[in-house]
Amino acid sequence: MSERNVKGLLGTKLGMTQIWDAENKVIPVTVIQAGSNVVTQIRTPQNDGYSAVQLGFGAVKAKSVNKPAKGHFDKADVTPRKHLVELRTSEIANYSVGQELGVDTFADGEVVDITGVSKGKGTAGVMKRHGFKGLRASHGVHRKHRSPGSIGACATPSRVFKGTRMAGRTGVERVTVQNLTIYSVDLERGLILVKGSIPGPKGALVVIRNAAKKGA
Repeated sequence: MSERNVKGLLGTKLGMTQIWDAENKVIPVTVIQAGSNVVTQIRTPQNDGYSAVQLGFGAVKAKSVNKPAKGHFDKADVTPRKHLVELRTSEIANYSVGQELGVDTFADGEVVDITGVSKGKGTAGVMKRHGFKGLRASHGVHRKHRSPGSIGACATPSRVFKGTRMAGRTGVERVTVQNLTIYSVDLERGLILVKGSIPGPKGALVVIRNAAKKGA
């Protein structure tokens, strides 16, 4: 499989707000703090079998870093970072170890994919977790209107299949939202404003990549 030219940044979701465009229409946007990314390692096909660039993001105290991680950062000659993420890309020649990446990596109007960990909802039933319709709200139905109904047959196969959608923990899953448009980039404050919502709570780590599917 041929690798594509991927560029990306790590950032922190600060929350949502709204702004007005030139036509005086309200645009809901998510604000992402994405400054101070640094290249901590470059993977090459000769040494690692694939092409990728490793990015570090987020300040962390030196005493909070263990010795293997400290050695890794010292080798790259960069200060310790809280998060490390690899981006598979074919254009590793555009990067060098210790290189600083800013929000100018992206431009206004560019289409991106954003990956994050969704909010945790706790234990939830099948209607909230999977979108089940529920049972009838009419005569003959006991107080089980939000229950899943049958989860398997009695004699055959006489068991519940693995993967059957049931109640349980909801959220805290890796989610990617594709084809989001960057409304504006604030170079001075290191902010990226993206139209619409993105996964995760405030303060969560997100990964911004150029869109895999060039949708609008």
